[in-house]
Amino acid sequence: MVDIKRVSPVSFGKSPKRTEVRDNWTIAMEYDSEGQGLSIVDLSHVTRLDVQTGDLSGVTPFGVAIPEVPGQSVLKDGILINRMNGIQASVFQLPGNGADLPTDVFVTETTENTLCVAIMGKDVFSFMEKVSNLDFMDPKMTAPFLFQGPCCHVPCQIITLSKDGDKAGLILTCSRGYGKDMIHSLLDAGVEFNMKPAGEEKFSAWVASL
Repeated sequence: MVDIKRVSPVSFGKSPKRTEVRDNWTIAMEYDSEGQGLSIVDLSHVTRLDVQTGDLSGVTPFGVAIPEVPGQSVLKDGILINRMNGIQASVFQLPGNGADLPTDVFVTETTENTLCVAIMGKDVFSFMEKVSNLDFMDPKMTAPFLFQGPCCHVPCQIITLSKDGDKAGLILTCSRGYGKDMIHSLLDAGVEFNMKPAGEEKFSAWVASL
């Protein structure tokens, strides 16, 4: 019998206080000294899908309708869907949603091909000014919304889930090949904001508060 082990491209350089094995991923649930500054959470184990077809109007992954306008996102019952362009959307099945995956031919799972982290805290957008030239505080952009653009000079999808003070935060995903350098750059830029690794439990509590 072969034991399958799925390995995250994210390494924070410290061991978590508690872990949980789920679907062959070892998931950090909590870290010591998660702190009151910015939190960065490894979500690379979270199921991510690419949906691409000529007509998205009737497509409802996990029963959730895809937003009509590129750049718009929707978060419902632990499902996050982001409209990318006229024929494409990305889908995140966040922790706590146990629904079966869609089996449509136009759905491709991208989980193991990509890095994914959440960054949360009141200074998150001041932090993002250091690593990206995207305007997260544009008053015309109402959360949740998607930016497709560079972070640390790497093409990313960045989904702002909240712009609301202490509840502010976002999810960032990019090709897993950038994993080591991306995490190094984010942690280095986050030093002045007291950025600390946090576990999935802190992320889930944050999402539940939105």
